[in-house]
Amino acid sequence: MHPSVRYKIGILALSALLILYSLHLYWKADAEFAAAAAEPLSLKEHQTLLWQQLSSLLEGHAPECPSPERDDSAGAIPFDAGRDMSRPDLIVNPDRIQQPLQRAHDSFVDAIRTSHIDRAYSPGTRGIVSSAGKSYLPLFVTSLRMLRRTGSTLPVELFVKDESEYEAKICEEILPQYNARCVVLSDIEASQSYSTEEIAHYQLKIFAVLFSSFESVIWMDSDGFPLYKPESLLQNEPFTSTGLVTWPDFWASTASPLYYNVSRQPIPSMTERASSETGVFLISKKTHFLTLLLAAYYNYYGPSHYFMLLSQGAPGEGDKETFIQAAAAMGEPFYTVSEKVSAVGHPKPDGGISGSAMVQADPIEDYRLTRAGKWRVKDPSVAKAPRVFFVHAHYPKFNPAEHLFGNTWETAPTLKPDGSDGRAWLVGEKTLQRFGLDAEKSYWEEIKWVSCNLEHVFESWKGKSGLCDRVSEYWRNVFESPVDDTPVFTQSE
Repeated sequence: MHPSVRYKIGILALSALLILYSLHLYWKADAEFAAAAAEPLSLKEHQTLLWQQLSSLLEGHAPECPSPERDDSAGAIPFDAGRDMSRPDLIVNPDRIQQPLQRAHDSFVDAIRTSHIDRAYSPGTRGIVSSAGKSYLPLFVTSLRMLRRTGSTLPVELFVKDESEYEAKICEEILPQYNARCVVLSDIEASQSYSTEEIAHYQLKIFAVLFSSFESVIWMDSDGFPLYKPESLLQNEPFTSTGLVTWPDFWASTASPLYYNVSRQPIPSMTERASSETGVFLISKKTHFLTLLLAAYYNYYGPSHYFMLLSQGAPGEGDKETFIQAAAAMGEPFYTVSEKVSAVGHPKPDGGISGSAMVQADPIEDYRLTRAGKWRVKDPSVAKAPRVFFVHAHYPKFNPAEHLFGNTWETAPTLKPDGSDGRAWLVGEKTLQRFGLDAEKSYWEEIKWVSCNLEHVFESWKGKSGLCDRVSEYWRNVFESPVDDTPVFTQSE
């Protein structure tokens, strides 16, 4: 064979070997990449991706207009399902802001409908989410012990804003005993540094729910607790068919007509539903992910735009209206408990209630009534009231280190008229009969346990002495001594 032919054959053979070797390396790398891609992401990685994607969308669809302005406040308008009225329309600069707000709202809604956004939860999981820090942390631990008294085993995730609110002793030693853990929100948000809006405490709720590991979430404020096992609420109607359940506040919904124009919704009657009290709500992140994303938008631009649009200065203006309005705007189903929220507290001289807690009805019983056409919110005589399921001890917060004793607070919940120690919840009598148990005694028993076992543990309690002694004294005076003012906690048939 001619040498030049042998040379060409050798070159071809060497080229073939190089091609085969290159293909081998490519296939190996491709296989390794596929294997890596198939490996599931950790929860932290999902949370990071979600925040990166969501923060980019939030920043990319900012309202390019001034804040709404109003010349008056909607005030405290009690909700009355039997009396319609004109919706407050107090925004004075609608011509300047409606079109820019609507464009930004439209583009954000379109973006979340068409984008693939990571979801930070484990499918099929259920749990309770809350947030607390500093002086709210003792309240949360007390509420956590009240939760466990019901027999509930649901896991709990407590979100704290940043490292300044992370208390290692509580988070690493105390909470795990109750199947609860702390999550530091700033650790998640640190993955994206260009956000222009600081997340305030009253905005933590939406981001805590979004970043929690649970698919089905019961949100509870740190000063609220259930009287019965809340697992049942996630296993029955109305949650199973709607995926979102909220409770009413005392007040009428005062969302501006401008908001409904911006979100392209018909303006509802003032009798349709009360404003929301979101100290507790139930939500499925599987079915209502878009609702949560839009609620995040309303909260992110809440202080600058949406909180005023959604409340117009009514009591509790903040995140409370963002969840139900987001669901309505996205066309996703929801159930608003119709049974009115009720107050419990001390009797006023004029016969009213000086309330230190509000209570919320069992949604399962409420749903059975409304599906049977029995709307107690319109006519209380049509049926017996549903039992109380949640208590929100909000005014004042029942923190013994924060002036709970004495008459610092208008409601003075721990004092009798003569200045001696007494029960906080004596009226309304019919509401207390719906408890089914002496919840106040149980609550104080847990306040006493927390005060006496963790008195020197909470950062906000350091430097404050005598908490255990004062709570124990109150316990003896009120719950161990014979008294004749103990309310009745069961309903007559």
